[in-house]
Order: sequence, then structure tokens, then C-alpha cells
Amino acid sequence: MTSVGNRLQVAPNQIELSIGGMTCASCASRIEKKLNRMDGVTATVNYATEKASVTFSDDVTPADLIMTVERTGYTAQLPTPPQSSGDGPVEAAPAVDELRGLRTRLWVSLVLSVPVVAMAMVPAWQFTNWQWLSLTLAAPVVVWGALPFHKAAWTNLRHGAATMDTLISMGTLAAFTWSVWALFFGTAGTPGMTHPFSLDIARTDGAGNIYLEAAAGVTTFILAGRYFEARSKRRAGAALRALLELGAKDVAVLRNGVETRIPVAELTVGDWFVVRPGEKIATDGVVEEGSSAVDASMLTGESVPVEVGPGDAVVGATVNAGGRLVVRATRVGADTQLAQMAKLVEQAQTGKAAVQRLADRISGVFVPIVIALAVGTLGWWVGAGAGLTAAFTAAVAVLIIACPCALGLATPTALLVGTGRGAQLGILIKGSEALESTRRIDTVVLDKTGTVTTGKMTLVDVLPASGQDADELLRLAGALEAASEHPIAQAIAAGASRAGALAPVTGFANVEGLGVTGTVEGREVLVGRLRLLRERGLDVPQELEQAATAAEADGRTAVLAGWDGKAHGVLAVADVVKPTSRAAVAGLRALGLTPVLLTGDNTTVAKAVAAEVGIGQVIAEVLPADKVDVVKRLQAEGRVVAMVGDGINDAAALAQADLGLAMGTGTDVAIEASDLTLVRGDLTAAVDAIRLSRRTLAIIKGNLFWAFAYNVAALPLAAAGLLNPMIAGAAMAFSSVFVVANSLRLRGFRAVS
Repeated sequence: MTSVGNRLQVAPNQIELSIGGMTCASCASRIEKKLNRMDGVTATVNYATEKASVTFSDDVTPADLIMTVERTGYTAQLPTPPQSSGDGPVEAAPAVDELRGLRTRLWVSLVLSVPVVAMAMVPAWQFTNWQWLSLTLAAPVVVWGALPFHKAAWTNLRHGAATMDTLISMGTLAAFTWSVWALFFGTAGTPGMTHPFSLDIARTDGAGNIYLEAAAGVTTFILAGRYFEARSKRRAGAALRALLELGAKDVAVLRNGVETRIPVAELTVGDWFVVRPGEKIATDGVVEEGSSAVDASMLTGESVPVEVGPGDAVVGATVNAGGRLVVRATRVGADTQLAQMAKLVEQAQTGKAAVQRLADRISGVFVPIVIALAVGTLGWWVGAGAGLTAAFTAAVAVLIIACPCALGLATPTALLVGTGRGAQLGILIKGSEALESTRRIDTVVLDKTGTVTTGKMTLVDVLPASGQDADELLRLAGALEAASEHPIAQAIAAGASRAGALAPVTGFANVEGLGVTGTVEGREVLVGRLRLLRERGLDVPQELEQAATAAEADGRTAVLAGWDGKAHGVLAVADVVKPTSRAAVAGLRALGLTPVLLTGDNTTVAKAVAAEVGIGQVIAEVLPADKVDVVKRLQAEGRVVAMVGDGINDAAALAQADLGLAMGTGTDVAIEASDLTLVRGDLTAAVDAIRLSRRTLAIIKGNLFWAFAYNVAALPLAAAGLLNPMIAGAAMAFSSVFVVANSLRLRGFRAVS
């Protein structure tokens, strides 16, 4: 640990640790409490990302922090230094060893457990000495397959805590240990011994009973649930990798007036580089030559492209939608806005507390009760003079029956059916933590561009001057705009093309930042801003000025078109609201949620959209970092926040929100940072997603109740020494069947949209 001091990620008194050995959210809480008890230390531990974000005073060293975590029973280490790629540091690829090891453990346990369970449940297959084969197959499952549970149970025991791992370890070891005793010291090892199919309640000393199928079956079921959970959790870092991959990979840098193609990583501050139409801007900089429209919607949320010229700042990863630009690099690597957004996403993921599993919360109460009951049973029978063997039989039977096989099925089966049904409806659910968040949500924050609106500019109105023909206005303006690459021009051209083929254009010219000119059908046509028409000497009637002003007041972009010395009309373009958005907002309100519109777009546009869909609260003109702050502010007010978005600028807010929902038509970064993905890109899917999540969570709760209920009902029989192995097996079988059948009810879920 001598070199830890020079590997800090942020500052000498702020560090990020990778934590190992956590099995549930209570583990993260335990580590967090231990670290925060240290003088001068403030820590946040996240179970999902397996990281601790720690700020500490000069009196504390990273080695002290690591030692504290290790004394708590877990591992801690500093992350390996990030590698440089493109616009910033790229985290190392996620570790796959843990997942591969868990998968191997699951498959080996499954292969060994199936014959053990089959022989125990089907008397016809209980050949001579079958019990010894069961022991041979079950031993690796209980000892090696369940090792993670035993380790976690031991760690919990050292801290006086009980979780689902405690229950699993306690039950499987009790069943296995008793079976070994019965085989070697009782009558269970006698050749020809069978477990007849009998549900008679009769007192037995346990010497002829083995419970190997319970020990092996429970282990395998729980391993399956943990594997699917781990597979989901391993995606935590994918948002960062997707975000950092958005930047340009190479760039045409100007060296001595000659363009040279180099990797972006080699770009330095002060370099001049060329950005052609359609290319991504390589890094943050200032335009030195040329003018163009830059599509920054993914970063800023602004639906209208930004016009830039010499002296204007541009941001890396945005797209040059117009002319050729020469840009001087002002920030590279980890200093760029893109890299800062990656840091925002990571901080949001680290600070987002994982919901403690329901099974862990139940186990925290259930386990102490079972242990007390087992000890009480042992004491009762010894005191009653029944003999030590009978007393231990009853006590161990209590432990065995208390470990419900269906506990391992309760969450995975409901999640499997729920996610399957969700996939059919275009909703992808990432994990059980997301489901548990939905029940508490009271506020839903909606991004505007691409979520409530289509995210594309569309021609929405054609306003000809008095006595002018609207069809002619659209035909001539659309033909001229078809020669331009500007998104607004393309929207007008698309609108005009619906009426028929567009006429050819000659003498086309782009007037920087103002509009375009050209000859269409023998007429010199101008399309652009009011200033362009006036500079070229065209008469603009007062009614058209008023029409343009009114259109812009409604949140639209107004473009004027003219020829033959006068303006002939106004074309209004806007990012239109999706047809289903208003119904979706009403559906969210019906679920008891308060909708909030959050956007980087200007206030006028935002309020117009909000009024159209029925949203009362609007927060506009916010940067990506401000979106995170808005979510944090709402959370600080006591609200439980869901966020729906689709762009890069939404990623950090999606990660920060209690529940993140990404539009499937959006960016990979937003999708990776979210908890739920709405594949069809329709906001009404958010209503269905929350309904399905709540319904799935209700099924999980019901499953957990019955997983315990069947076995709890048999506890009195176990305590009375009347537990037959078949009753124990039947209780587990019935609870498992019920859990599966209950989960299958989710297949009948119907979308309201």
C-alpha cells in the first residue's frame, strides 16, 4: 500500500474505492457507517456499482480507509488508473471473472442437484445405497456451491446482522450436517433405506431421515437468482463507456496549413482542426474560420441547431450540420464537457442508494426468531427428558424447515415473467431494485426533446401573405431549401415534397447565419430570417412580421420566403409534440404522479409544449449538470423522483433519479444509465412501465409471503418432533409451485396504451 497516495482520482482528500464482498444493500450501509465513524471522513457506498466515494481530512490516508473496510469484513482497493481514449478517461472493462465464476458455480450445482432432488422425491428411483450417491453429489453443492452464502453469513454474524444469506447458510448447513450424522451414525446409511411417500405425522428420532435434496435444491435456486441479479448489476459501468465512445475517434488537424489525420487522443490545446459537414466536433474549442449550424441537441436538449461563426465556442461530440469549420481546441481529454458529463453520471450512480432486498429485510426479523425457536425447542425436549437425540432432531428440523426453497424463486420468477411480458410491450426492466423504487415514486420529470416531442424539426404551418397562394409559397421555398443541409431547411423541404416532386434549383448560395438564395422556376427566391430579406431590399408586409412574431411566441421557428421584390409568406417549423404525449401525461397523473417538464430548450418553447400536453410545472434552459441538480433538489424536498429522457444530456439525471426511464429511440448512454428502457419510444410506455413494475413488485411480495408461509406453518410440527421428511419436502414443493404459478399471472398484464 505504499503507492496508494499517488493514485488518487480526484483530489488529495477525495477518493473512490472499489469494494468487494458485498452481497446486499445492508452490506453497503454497514461499510458506509464504519467509514463515516472515522474522524474527518464522509463516505457514500453504493451496492449496485460496488464503489465508495470518500472525502477525508489530511489526518486520514487511503490506507486507513482500506483498513477500515477490511476490518468490517470486506475488501477495498483503489481503482486502476483510467486509460485515455478520445475525449477522456475510459474505465477499464468491467470484470467478467466474477460473473463467469458465478455462472460456473450455478451450472455445476444444477447438474449435481437435479439427481439428488429426483431421487429424494421419487421413491421408485431410490435404489440400494442411493443415499450415498446423494451425499456424494450434494456435498460439493452445499460446501462449494453455497460458499458465497456461508462467507456472507459469517461476515453478517460478526456484525450481529442477519440477512437472506444467513438464512440460506443456516438452513443448508443444518440439513446437510444432520444428513451426514444420520448416514454415518444413524440408520439412514443402511442399505435398502428409502423415504416412502408418506405425509403421516409421526414422532421420529431423525436417525433415518436425510435432507440432502433440501440443502442442494435451495443452494441451486438461490444461486440462479444471484446470477441473474449479478448479470444485471454488471452493466453499471456501461453508461460511462457508451458516453465516452460518443466522441470522434480521429480528427483532421491543421499543421503548417496541411490537414493531417490523427487520433483524437493526440490532440492538444491550441491545435487547429477541420470539421466538415456531418462530422462530429472532436473536442471543445472556438471557431476560427467558417460558419455553420451545429446540432447540439444530445448535449443541450436544444431542438433548434445552433448557428456558430468565428469566435463562437463549440462542444466536442456535437455534430456539424452545415458548412466547413476550422476550430481551435481549448479543452482536451478529461477537461472536455463530454468527460465532465461522464463524471456526472458516475457520481450520480455512486450516490444513488440501492434498495435493500425485501428478502433481506424479512430475513433480518425471521432469522433471529427461528434461531430462538430452535434453541427453545432443544431446551424444551432436553428438559422434558426426551433424550439428546430426539431434542437435537426437533431443533435441527426447525432450522431445516425454516429455509424455504421458494425463497430463491420468489424474486427471480416474478422478475423473469414480468420482464418477459414487459419485453412484449416494449419495456425492458433491468433489475429488482428498479421495481422496488416504483412503489414510492410521486414525481416524474420529463425531458422535452425526443421524449415529449419527436426530437425532429417538422413543418407545422404555412402562412401566406394576403392574396398569395400557399401552395406556391411552399413549392418554391421547399425546392430552394432542399439544396440546404440545415435541419430547418430539411423540415421545410420534407413538408413541400409531400405535395409532389420539387423543382430544380440553380445558383444556390448559403448566406451565413441568415438563410439561402437561389433560382427556382425562373424566380430569384430568398428563404431565411427577416434581416436577410430586408438586406436584399425585399418589402416585408406588417402582417408577415406579426405572423412571424406570433409563431415564435408559440415556440416555433419562423422562416420568411420572398421573390420578385417582396416577402410572400412565413413558414413555421417546430419540434412537434408526439401524438400520444398528452394521453401519457394524463395517465401519469392517474397513477398519482406529478409531472414536471425539464429541458435545456428556451422557456417560450418549453411552456408552449407543457401547455399542449397538460404539464403545470416547467423548468427550462438548464445544462446537463443543472438537470442533476434539479433532480437532487426535488429529492431534497422529500419527493421520490422518476426521470424520463433520451439524450446524452439526460444520462446523469437518469442515474441520479430514484427511477430512470430511457426512451429506446434515444442514445445508448441514456439507456445504459436508466433502470427501465421504453423500447418503442412512446411516452405512454412510461405509464405501462410503472404499472407493470408495481404489479411485478406486488407479485414478488406475495411470493415472499407464501415462500415463508408454507414453511412457517410446518414449524410447530418440527418443534414437536413430528416432522416427516416428506412433509418438509412437500412444504417446499408446494411453496415453489405456488410461487411459480403466482408469477405466471403477470403474463395476463395488459397495456392501457
